[in-house]
Amino acid sequence: MKFMMLLQSDESNSVTNGPEEEALNRMGAYNEELIKAGVILAGEGLHPTSEGVRLTYDGDDRTVVDGPFTESKELLAGFWIIDVASKEEAIEWAKRIPLPEGQVEVRQVFELADFDQSNEYVQKEKVWREEMGTSRTA
Repeated sequence: MKFMMLLQSDESNSVTNGPEEEALNRMGAYNEELIKAGVILAGEGLHPTSEGVRLTYDGDDRTVVDGPFTESKELLAGFWIIDVASKEEAIEWAKRIPLPEGQVEVRQVFELADFDQSNEYVQKEKVWREEMGTSRTA
């Protein structure tokens, strides 16, 4: 089962603005544990929202707003995608993330088998995965 662990923070938090060397080393050691256990599929930290944009969708209209997003109480600071046996195992990995503050949300990733197998785009995705030998999600 694939799970995404979403590292949430706020704009003033050091997690959001990039870690100090000690925190970077702790996170590197944690990532090394994920690698050694063979459970990590992907994981990245994100630049601050001051360097990003948000898009708002309203029908056919698209509005682009430049960061920072100081009005937001929770921001996405990074993520991991792991492949584990259960939600409980994903939670155990999330508990081990070396955070001094912040929040982590754990969410299961949809698998191709979760969708209507007769759907045209599900069929195309199956073919693509067979040809590429990989999934698009991680």
